[in-house]
Amino acid sequence: MTLAALQSARVRQRIDQALRDGLVTHWPFPEDAGKRLVLEAGGVGSWTIRSKGSRVVVEPGPTRRPDATVYADALTLAELLEGEHSGVDLWLKGFVRVRGSIALALKLEVLLKGPRKVTYSRPRRVTAGGIDTFLLEAGEGDRLPVLLLHGLSATGASMLPTLPPLAGDRRVLVPDLPGFGETAKPFIDYDAEFFAKWVVQLLDSLGIERAHLIGNSMGGRISIEVGLRYPERVGKLALYCPAVAFRKLRQLVPLVKVIRPELGALPIRVPRSLVMGVMQQIFSKPDRVPAPWFDAAADEFFRVFSTRRGRIALFSAARQIYLDNPWGDRGFWERLRRLEPPALFVWGDRDVLVPSGFSKHVEEALPAARSVVLRDCGHVPQFELPDVLHPLVKEFLSDA
Repeated sequence: MTLAALQSARVRQRIDQALRDGLVTHWPFPEDAGKRLVLEAGGVGSWTIRSKGSRVVVEPGPTRRPDATVYADALTLAELLEGEHSGVDLWLKGFVRVRGSIALALKLEVLLKGPRKVTYSRPRRVTAGGIDTFLLEAGEGDRLPVLLLHGLSATGASMLPTLPPLAGDRRVLVPDLPGFGETAKPFIDYDAEFFAKWVVQLLDSLGIERAHLIGNSMGGRISIEVGLRYPERVGKLALYCPAVAFRKLRQLVPLVKVIRPELGALPIRVPRSLVMGVMQQIFSKPDRVPAPWFDAAADEFFRVFSTRRGRIALFSAARQIYLDNPWGDRGFWERLRRLEPPALFVWGDRDVLVPSGFSKHVEEALPAARSVVLRDCGHVPQFELPDVLHPLVKEFLSDA
């Protein structure tokens, strides 16, 4: 046996041992009954983890049409299963690839026995405002917790780059918003008022009196609404390219008011190439992000968009963003002047969805707020410029 073959055999034994001894015996998420997670270890072997009733079952080899597949080199996979690394960290750094359900792949860590570092994500489900909610939790400490809110058509996974930098000394929570990801999708109007009320209900269900809110795009708009309606529940607001009310391009408002989101009940086919193209356009430089991330994000989009409730929720939320009234005493820009919690606005100078020109309107409405335009940045700075963004956010949250 060659040295390389011997090393591969030893690593495979480590993985086999970790799967035999390192997995819990009870599957903690009843809603995943029958779902199958495949682990692929770069030419060394593959394994299928699935729920059988309430039990966790491991079988050698892949399965047809798995719900999620985790790809990694054998040594990385062994160390992940042995608790040496966080799966979220490995995914963000490109050492692990995911296809299919990102949420199911994230649940792998909760299946592992033994002590886990506080920066490891802990998937869980709670009921907030009567809505079954999926979220990730990491970190602990006495500092004010942080809630991360994702944007339109995304899931909590889009906020994961911000989780490790903050979870070292505080509790960080990353939910899938109602209508998206693994969270329930009721037939309602997905407007800012609804989401703001739901955020407070989520904090109540988690036993959190006050929290910092960090939101990207639609999640930023929701965070602002929480700050306006429930300022006593908010510490500070860090807003990544928030979806503020459009001041121009209002010509289609009468038409959009007539078009109902229930049209999403009809089956709709969207080319994968179109979705990939749109995702790349929201970056200033798409090559800053590993290609497997785009594949994983597209998989996650189609997994939700393929369901009737997922399409209706997406159309409803998008419709409400466009219809957000900018003018008058009850309009967004006049109400924004009354925002009480300290706020940090972060914009990308090459953002094609929420132009950085909105920064001057925010500065006029909120002279005390901090507004920063990142150069050569698109709509998702947490992915594109994390080394610039996250020190800025940590400094802002640490200020007295």
